[in-house]
Amino acid sequence: MASHAPRTSESTQQLREDLNQLTQTIEELVNATADDSRSNIKELRERAEKRLKDTRERLETRGERIYDEARDSVTQQADACDRYVHDNPWTSIGIGAGVGVVIGMLIGRR
Repeated sequence: MASHAPRTSESTQQLREDLNQLTQTIEELVNATADDSRSNIKELRERAEKRLKDTRERLETRGERIYDEARDSVTQQADACDRYVHDNPWTSIGIGAGVGVVIGMLIGRR
């Protein structure tokens, strides 16, 4: 799990840079509309559209990668839990009973 931290930090930094670039381009586009130079507006609009498209593609790719990593992690944890229950059935029954008692007490207080 510790190996995910540097990648997550790196992805977060890249996302910030992407969003900053997109924000700058959109601000330039808004500022350009103040003067009536049509060629300037068209150029900035094209740049904004390209950056928006690039940022969206990067976000989709990162989202898919994060989803895959989370799914794999949850699957590994579920498998580990399943192995533990099979290796220690009586301990698992005791833990389940204890959790059931606590939940029952909490529900009974209402």
